[in-house]
Amino acid sequence: MRKNRLIVFMVLAIAGFCGLNACKKTSAEPDTPTPPPTTTVPKASGTRVELTKDSIFLYAKELYYWNASLPSYETFNPRAFASNEAELYAMTQYSMDPSTGKPFEYVSGSSEPKYSYFDYADVTGKTSALKADLNGTANDYGFSVDYNSRTDVVVKYVYPNSPAAVQGLTRGCKITSVNGRTDLTLSPSAVNFLNAAIFGSNPSVSLAFTDLNGKAKSAVITSSTYTVNPIFFTNVYTVGTKKVGYIVFNAFTNNVSAALNSTFSNFASQGVTELVVDLRYNGGGYVSTATQIINLAAPAAQTGNTMFTTYYNSYLQDLNTISERKASVLVNQPLLDASGALQTFTSGVNGKYVTYADLDYSPTSADNIEKFAKSGSLALSRIYFIVTGSTASASELTINSLRPVMDVKLIGRTTYGKPVGFFPITIDKVDMYIPEFETKNKDGVGGYYSGLTVDKEAAEDLTKTWGDESEILLAYALLYAKTGSFVTTASKSASLATSKTIHNRLSAEEMKLTAEKLDQNGFKNMIMTPTRKF
Repeated sequence: MRKNRLIVFMVLAIAGFCGLNACKKTSAEPDTPTPPPTTTVPKASGTRVELTKDSIFLYAKELYYWNASLPSYETFNPRAFASNEAELYAMTQYSMDPSTGKPFEYVSGSSEPKYSYFDYADVTGKTSALKADLNGTANDYGFSVDYNSRTDVVVKYVYPNSPAAVQGLTRGCKITSVNGRTDLTLSPSAVNFLNAAIFGSNPSVSLAFTDLNGKAKSAVITSSTYTVNPIFFTNVYTVGTKKVGYIVFNAFTNNVSAALNSTFSNFASQGVTELVVDLRYNGGGYVSTATQIINLAAPAAQTGNTMFTTYYNSYLQDLNTISERKASVLVNQPLLDASGALQTFTSGVNGKYVTYADLDYSPTSADNIEKFAKSGSLALSRIYFIVTGSTASASELTINSLRPVMDVKLIGRTTYGKPVGFFPITIDKVDMYIPEFETKNKDGVGGYYSGLTVDKEAAEDLTKTWGDESEILLAYALLYAKTGSFVTTASKSASLATSKTIHNRLSAEEMKLTAEKLDQNGFKNMIMTPTRKF
């Protein structure tokens, strides 16, 4: 992700510089109260690499959602780690989820944390494939793949107007060769090969594939910049006497506001009363876009009521006095206005401009309580969400916020489980993303670290194009709209079973693991820039 950044002094008297990118607004309430950090600040000396490692830990010591679990600087000794990644992983394995007995950021068989990661800001050229820039542009191939069976690699989605789309690639195309390799049978080596070839840093990839009509084709796809359009497909179905809308939405980018308003307005004009929102691959994005969708879908009667509340750790919540705010690392983080400029604020902690140390992080602050504000005229009696293990973050926030106020049905597989978010911290050349808050809906429900469970569990069939009424996940939504139940007739069961048989050559666990291992650079974000004016 590329962002304009403002360089400021590195926190806690460490030599070097620290910049601020976009920032998130939400918070979290940890189970264990977090006292102010008491870590001894190291001397402002050392190599650039050492100072970066110091800052990674010292930022986390104050901002990390589970900062109470972190040891002292002396005990942790950040400079002892061989890499920033090794330090980050170690740092994220202290906090324990009481429901699992494992760290909140533990992932079985992985040496990477579940939520935290780095983005190296000095990297130029092709970005990681399908890590679409949430600000509306990407520089990659523009498609993703998955296994539909142990021997079939299938295109699961293609961004409109991307290099892959221009070359004729669509959802459902079967990949028969990648860079000359024809044996793509599911195995660790095959997954590693696909990750390097399709989701790596190569400027181009050579493919042979069979399209949806069974025609063999080939293409060389070259990475290039394109505008991200996360709306893949929309339609309105007539189901009995009902009109059911359908939208496939792949990322909560910040360039899609007008398109969303237009789409929902079209649904309303056609008399849609039930809506299917397909978030099966949506890893999240901007909270502002999530709240827009929530307000477009929510009942008008909810306007003015709490949508969700954000909670930061106890240390941030207790930043009350001037001396406490001046001692915070956030005093060095300017809070920019909507145009990216400094906000003059002589009454603030640094006496010059607004910083994040000037914000109120308590859960009772109006800044941390999002209210419903119905927009548009769409009046829904029910909303369906199609989800998988790739559905995360802002997607889960959207679902969790609507559950208390309307009839919500989930179809597919248990979601990823990311009720926390972050605002990125730039340390020299590294953007650090660590959980800094949690969101809870109007009923105080959050904490879905193991994911949101579904009302109807089913596996998708990757060979079906978007909007195909026989595609199993969409079919279940339309069935419920028609009958009020996911229970099928004998003939309908036979039809759905045919689709299941194809995909169930992989077990549910295998499908989940394969989806996680492929496209490991895919984002799972919940980002918001505070808009408070001073």
